[in-house]
Amino acid sequence: MIRALVQDAGEGAGVRLIGHIPDAELPALYAGARLFLYPSLYEGFGLPVLDAMACGTPVLCSNAASLPEAGGDAALMLDPKDENSWADAMFRMSDDGEWHKEYRKRGISHAAGFSWERAAGEVIAVYEEMV
Repeated sequence: MIRALVQDAGEGAGVRLIGHIPDAELPALYAGARLFLYPSLYEGFGLPVLDAMACGTPVLCSNAASLPEAGGDAALMLDPKDENSWADAMFRMSDDGEWHKEYRKRGISHAAGFSWERAAGEVIAVYEEMV
């Protein structure tokens, strides 16, 4: 369905489906994107949301599964099945410079609070409580 919509919109719509991207190239892709959309129904945690935020890209993501935790108040949370809300949010985030700037700033700050060192420390703390 998405492929058909993109094809129907034509080249002037500015949407490209690009397939798999090697990990080393993702930061440049995130940083060059106007928005990052993540309408997932299920996630283990949602690292792509944090990756996009860390690169300064405003995030619109699903309010399902673990994504509210990953995105916090730095992502615009939407019902993954509500196509109209997604369309409205995409247009607003693209057109409203102040809104775009605010979510960009929130995302950078939010992503900075996550690190592998912190995650490892929290796992170790849980193991120590169990012993």
